[in-house]
Amino acid sequence: MDIIISNSSGIPIYEQIVEQIRSKILSGELEKDELLPSIRSLAKDLRCSVITTKNAYEELERLGFIHSVPSKGFYVSHINKEMLREEELNKMEQFLERGIEIAKKNQVSKKELKEIIDIIYEGSS
Repeated sequence: MDIIISNSSGIPIYEQIVEQIRSKILSGELEKDELLPSIRSLAKDLRCSVITTKNAYEELERLGFIHSVPSKGFYVSHINKEMLREEELNKMEQFLERGIEIAKKNQVSKKELKEIIDIIYEGSS
């Protein structure tokens, strides 16, 4: 499994692992019931601490992306993509509400706000 760790990103290594595995699951690159590398194997491949990979797997399990089978390892869980999309939309709405509050405090018009959103949206990958 290809995971690229950046030591200069400022993002903790376990979060980078979580995000990349999460992304691979959501994209279908990792499929339901697929066996993931062992904690030790992944730590060795990434040249990081076993504790770091253990924390990443625990977070992915807490989030429902993977599950453990005692004495067998960690497997990709079934993901309800519609429920996940709904959760992500809810987070987005919360961020936008905060942005709108800031815009109103600074007398940014709705038109200006829409222009800002368009610029950001077009500039993102």
